[in-house]
This record gives sequence, C-alpha cells and structure tokens, in this order.
Amino acid sequence: MHELGLVNYVVKEVDKIAKENGVDKIKSVTLEFGEVSGIVSSYLYNYWDWYTKKHKLLEGTELKCEEIPAVSTCGDCNIPYDTVAYGKTCPKCGGGNTWLIRGNEMRIKSIEVFEDETAES
Repeated sequence: MHELGLVNYVVKEVDKIAKENGVDKIKSVTLEFGEVSGIVSSYLYNYWDWYTKKHKLLEGTELKCEEIPAVSTCGDCNIPYDTVAYGKTCPKCGGGNTWLIRGNEMRIKSIEVFEDETAES
C-alpha cells in the first residue's frame, strides 16, 4: 500500500512545479518506475483517481505509467543482464557477485499542461 504515499508525494511535487510555473491545469502526469520496485500500477491508478477528485489543479488529469526494465550487472565478468529472468545469478559465469543497476526507481517523467483555456473544451 505504499502506492498511496507515492501518489501523495507526486501530487505535492506536481502542485509545487505547477505553482513555480504559473500553471492552473494539468493535462497528464507520466511516471516511470522500475520493474522490481514493487509498485502495483493498478493501485496507483486507483489512488490517483481518488486523489485528483479532491485536488482542483489535478481534477481530470490522466496518469500515465511507464515501466523501467530491471537490469543487474555481474561484478566478476562485468556484464549487464535481465534481472527478472536471472535474479541474482549471472547468466554468463553463474556467479552471485551481482547488483541491481536499474529497475527499482520511481520518478516523474513528464507533466503535460493545457496550453490555453480553449484546449480544455
């Protein structure tokens, strides 16, 4: 259920960015998150829908989610590989001296705004 906290954080950040840029209405917000981050996108969408109904700036704003593939690397043979397919075992040397280099993060990728009032109709 950390998705509710993530949505709360994103709403606060988007609100801050909108105020800094004089934006009154947001069209969409795109989030990127890692394949092994533990984030459940369906929960994000549900919490987003609930939260944006209570926040005038974001009312009707579309949430878009993009997944970042998880990639690990082997410290022994120095090759990157698909984390989900091989876990903590290097597919080349079979060693376990591996670490995740991408796929556990979450970030706001983009915020799309309406260009003018007529764009909303």
